[in-house]
Amino acid sequence: MHRLALATSLSLLVACQPTAQTPAAADAPAPVAAQAPAAFAFEEADIASLQKQMAEGSLTSKALTQAYLDRIAAIDDAGPTLNAVIETNPDALKDAEALDAERKAGKLRGPLHGIPVLLKDNIDAMPMVNSAGSLALASHKPKTDAFLVAKLRDAGAVILGKTNLSEWANFRSTRSTSGWSGRGGQTHNPYALDRNPCGSSAGTGSAIAANLAAVGIGTETDGSILCPSAVAGLVGLKPTVGLVSRSGIIPISASQDTAGPMTRSVADAAALLTAIAAGDDTDAATREYAARTAIDYTTHLKVDALKGARIGVVRKLMGYQPDTDAAFERAIAAMKAAGATVVDAEIPTLGQWDKDEYEVLLYEFKDGLNRYLASSGAPHKTLADLIAFNTANAATEMPFFAQEIFEQANAKGPLTEPAYLAARDKARRLAGPQGIDAALKAQQLDALVAPAMSPAWPTDPVNADHFTGAGYGAAAVARYPSITVPMGDVHGLPVGIAFMGTAWSEGRLIELAYAYEQASKARKPPRFPATITVGAAE
Repeated sequence: MHRLALATSLSLLVACQPTAQTPAAADAPAPVAAQAPAAFAFEEADIASLQKQMAEGSLTSKALTQAYLDRIAAIDDAGPTLNAVIETNPDALKDAEALDAERKAGKLRGPLHGIPVLLKDNIDAMPMVNSAGSLALASHKPKTDAFLVAKLRDAGAVILGKTNLSEWANFRSTRSTSGWSGRGGQTHNPYALDRNPCGSSAGTGSAIAANLAAVGIGTETDGSILCPSAVAGLVGLKPTVGLVSRSGIIPISASQDTAGPMTRSVADAAALLTAIAAGDDTDAATREYAARTAIDYTTHLKVDALKGARIGVVRKLMGYQPDTDAAFERAIAAMKAAGATVVDAEIPTLGQWDKDEYEVLLYEFKDGLNRYLASSGAPHKTLADLIAFNTANAATEMPFFAQEIFEQANAKGPLTEPAYLAARDKARRLAGPQGIDAALKAQQLDALVAPAMSPAWPTDPVNADHFTGAGYGAAAVARYPSITVPMGDVHGLPVGIAFMGTAWSEGRLIELAYAYEQASKARKPPRFPATITVGAAE
C-alpha cells in the first residue's frame, strides 16, 4: 500500500533457509557497486519455452529449480546483491524431483508443471516463515498453505521461496521506504541498484525482473502489484477482487486486497492467473466468481485484439514526468497503428474517494490482521501486540520510520460502525459505478489506459519515498482489474502502461495488453548498474 500524498491521495500501494545476504535491519539502504552477472541459460525464459524443453527431455524441473537457486545465490546473495529473496524453500528440489517423476509416468498437471514460482512474504506457504517482513513474525511458520498456494501446487508449480516486501505491505507508516522490511532489509532495483523497487511487492518485482524464478506472485491493495512491476519492466496483473482467494494471506483490506501474477510476459501472467483463479469457501469475496465458468486466460492471447478496440486515455493521470508522458504517447501511437480507436476519457469522480479509502483501510486492517493473527498460530495475537513489539524493538524495527498507521488503525472500532460502512460504500461507488464504469460507458470503451507509474526514484531512508505519480488507483478502489505492460524506459529505467476495465474483464484486458506487448516488444532485461547515467539512450 503506497501513498502519493497521504492527506489527499491514496493512489499508490496500499515473503527452507534464510538467504545469506539478509542485512541487519538498521543497515541504511545504499548504492552498491555494479557487478555484471554471469550469463544465465534461462534468462528471459517463459513458461512455454521451459515446458517445451521439459517435454523434449532436455531439461528437468529439478535442474531448472537448481539453476534458479544458483542464480539467487549469485545475483541476490552475492554479485549485485538485490536482496529480493528473503527465504528459499528447503523442499524445492524434492518437490521438483517428484514432479519430474510424474512427468516421466505420463502425468502432466498443466502448463505450470515443474515451473518454479516465487511468492511474496505475506502468503502462507509451508514449510517457510510468513512474516510480512516483520521481525515480530520471524518465527511464524503456518501449518497450512494459503488457498492460492494449494492451487499452484495442484497445477504442478514448484514453490521456490519467498520474496522481501515493504514491511506490512507498506501499511505501517506514512514515511516508509518501499522495499524495506525489518526482517529482510532493503531490496534493490536491478535496473539501477541505488533506485527503489517500489512496493509493496518489491522483492517479487526485482526477483522476476532479474530472472531469479520463472514467475512470481505479488499482492495488492492499491498499487502493490502494478507499481513494482512497472518499475521493473514486468507485466503485473491485479485481478478483480474475488477472482483469487485471499485465505492465508496477511491482510490489509477485505475490500481491496488481492493476489496476482508478476511476470516477464502477458502469456505467463495469463497462465499463472488461470492456475490461481478459483472459488474458495473460506473467502466470501470469491463466491461470485465461484458461480462462474472457469476461464483459461491463455485463450485470450490474441495478437490482433487491438484492431477495432476503443481505448480511453485518462490524461488527468499524466503530467507528473515528461519522459514518461513521451513514452506513453508512443504507446498510444502503437495502439492506433495496431487498429485501435484511441480517445481522451475522463473518470468523473477521480480522486474524490481518497479520504474514504484511507478510512476503510484503517478499519479493515485492524479487523483483518487481528483475525489472521488469532487463527494462524502467530506469536503475536493482535495489532496492539505488534505495536508493543515495535516499540520494544525500535532499533531494528523502526530505524527509519515509525508506526503511525498502525496506531491510527488500532484506534478504530468494529466494522459495524456507521462511519466505516458509509466510507466503504462511498469509495466503491465513486471509483466503480460512478468512476471507471461511467467513463467506459460514456464512449463505449473497452478499457482505460494511463501511465502506470513514474520511473523508479533513488532509495532514500531519510526522506522516505518520493515518487511523483501513478495511474491505477481507481481500479484498486473499485475492486476492478488492471494490468501493466512495459512501454519503454526513461534513461534506462522501465516505465509501464496500465490498462483498466470493469469488474471481471480480465480476459479483455489480457487481450489488449497482449496485443500491445506484441506490437511494442518494450521489455529489456536488467543489467544491474550501480546507478543510472542521465541521458543514456532509451
